Amino acid sequence: MTERRLRTAAFTGHRDYRGEGAEALLQAVRTLCDEGVETFLCGMAVGFDLAAAEAVIAVQRERPGIRLVAVLPFAEQSARFGAEERRRYDRLLAEADETVLLAERYAADCYRRRNDFLVDHASRLVAWYDGRSGGTQYTFRRALRRGLRIENLAPALNVQEGLFASEEALFVES
Repeated sequence: MTERRLRTAAFTGHRDYRGEGAEALLQAVRTLCDEGVETFLCGMAVGFDLAAAEAVIAVQRERPGIRLVAVLPFAEQSARFGAEERRRYDRLLAEADETVLLAERYAADCYRRRNDFLVDHASRLVAWYDGRSGGTQYTFRRALRRGLRIENLAPALNVQEGLFASEEALFVES
């Protein structure tokens, strides 16, 4: 694993996240900084992703050496966001230190490719995963399979307690 990847963390979480555990998210970012993480990859979806980007921006004020990288699945990702969420997205995108655009246009697999990028370019994952199926589950499982260190902030599940250890048998390398 490259030195850059060792110093990089990514976020994944549900779109319906409404700010539960906001202080835990801030503390997770601070702790990762204390452990040498300098770059934070964010998929910029509504919900947990945008909250994570805000947490990184907030911690940047205390620790200006860290970087927020917005990883966009396609150019018009925010086109279907509500007005308030789009303003929030635009503000955070403007504050990001770097933007990675994976595709110009929407494609059926663009979100999966974005999630793969997040996992493949980080050594750590901060999640808000409560067991539901979808993109967060996919990303969480891929991170487990790839050996990323995961901190799940959702209170229902705690990967450090081994609740997903038996799931490793379900993973098939893509």
